[in-house]
Amino acid sequence: MRFASLGSGSRGNATLVSHQKTTLLVDCGFSARETEKRLQRLKINADTLTAIIITHEHSDHINGVRVLARKYKLPVYATVGTANCLAADVMELVTEFSSHQCFTINDIEINPFPVPHDAREPSQFVFNTGEHRLGLLTDVGMSTPVIEQALSGCDALLLEANHDMEMLDNSIYPEHLKYRVAGRLGHLNNVQSSKLLEKIDTSHLQHIIAMHLSEKNNSPNIVAPLFSQALNCDESWVGIANQSTGFDWRELS
Repeated sequence: MRFASLGSGSRGNATLVSHQKTTLLVDCGFSARETEKRLQRLKINADTLTAIIITHEHSDHINGVRVLARKYKLPVYATVGTANCLAADVMELVTEFSSHQCFTINDIEINPFPVPHDAREPSQFVFNTGEHRLGLLTDVGMSTPVIEQALSGCDALLLEANHDMEMLDNSIYPEHLKYRVAGRLGHLNNVQSSKLLEKIDTSHLQHIIAMHLSEKNNSPNIVAPLFSQALNCDESWVGIANQSTGFDWRELS
């Protein structure tokens, strides 16, 4: 299994997960045209995608779904709550799933799990090939026992580290936005993410990538030391996904 990011942050998110003949696009928060451009950077043509899987309906995760799915007749997978927020003319391509039940798309088993976030019915995922497990967790306000159980023992983790608490508190954001971002239905801060890493089984980790960093209220220079301390690893081993280029292909072996 290999995986990559087209970009990660408040201005757009999209992740690729590929195994054998199956390539999944998780979220499509960029315009269809921009998504195609970013896919080309990773040597992927949009017409070779197997399906789009959506975590939740916020615009930075679904902005290009309608156009891309209709253009290439791509199946779209979403929870009922998320699907109800999609455009009517894409519904014929939608397959609804429960965030409490695993399902399979060709060569990849998807294990969804519910998360606390201010959306209709948000979910995150563990992707399983039978040999390796890749965990994805972004857009979540706090950790839960369900999350910790799902992510324990993964071979790779894509983990939100959205903001530094002090930077957010001192930012120019209005108070209501600060409250939303830092709230129980908002986004994980660096310390919360680090504590999550300390709680779960990370003994199988081959890759750790910090995701969804705020461009205004965070810095890789803050995230990397916290993650390296939690994992007892060198800072250089901690990957950082950025907004403009995400990160290039990584492979599990």
